[in-house]
Amino acid sequence: MTGRAPAALDRTSPLPLWAQLLADLRRRVATGELDERFPTDEELRHQYGISRQTVREALRRLQGEGMIVRQRGRGTSLAAPPLEQPLNTLYSLARTAQDLGLREHSEVLVQQLVRAGQVAEHLGLDPDDEVVLVERLRYVGDEPLSLHRSWLPATLAAGLLDADLRSGSLYDVLAACCGVRVTGGYERIRPEVPDRSLRELLGLARGSAVLVVERLATAGDTRVEWRQSMVRGDRYAFRTDWSAGGV
Repeated sequence: MTGRAPAALDRTSPLPLWAQLLADLRRRVATGELDERFPTDEELRHQYGISRQTVREALRRLQGEGMIVRQRGRGTSLAAPPLEQPLNTLYSLARTAQDLGLREHSEVLVQQLVRAGQVAEHLGLDPDDEVVLVERLRYVGDEPLSLHRSWLPATLAAGLLDADLRSGSLYDVLAACCGVRVTGGYERIRPEVPDRSLRELLGLARGSAVLVVERLATAGDTRVEWRQSMVRGDRYAFRTDWSAGGV
């Protein structure tokens, strides 16, 4: 690691030691000193002459700010900058990652026929009609980024049941296996605080939010997919471009 030595903490200051440590770690991150390797908890304890509890409190808050990632058995590392997704065209996580030179893959959690039930209204179906449910945990590199649940009419998408969905765009597979090409649709995006199970699945710190993206995809006038995606708010950002013409 390069850069100047860690700042000495002032034990006479009214500012708690964890807050002083947090401020110095922010400085070291901003100067690039910790780009190659983030110190272990034990190294920080010795560098600053403080307790493990003080180190953990500062790192807990740094993690809450989205600056670091802490994984059991793998230690602490700097968080990668958020993936930025333009909203002015049809997009997929797979293509966005590939365009940025990043490796993406999915863990397929569910790939089966189910009754349409509550999603029937979105797809223009009866509740007893069959749909293909695909649930995937999406990764960029080794880090989970989002959980996607897609419901597609079985009459259009039965070919997905035997398809390899471990990487790439679902729409590319849908076109190749089923001859259905998505041409339009809409999305609604809202923030939400995840429950514990989703937080653990996505590797989120307590108090972090997800972006819930609800999408209806169409092929012409035909409803093809209803999707709910829960995307890490600390790793993903949406961008839209506009001009002053309509202002």
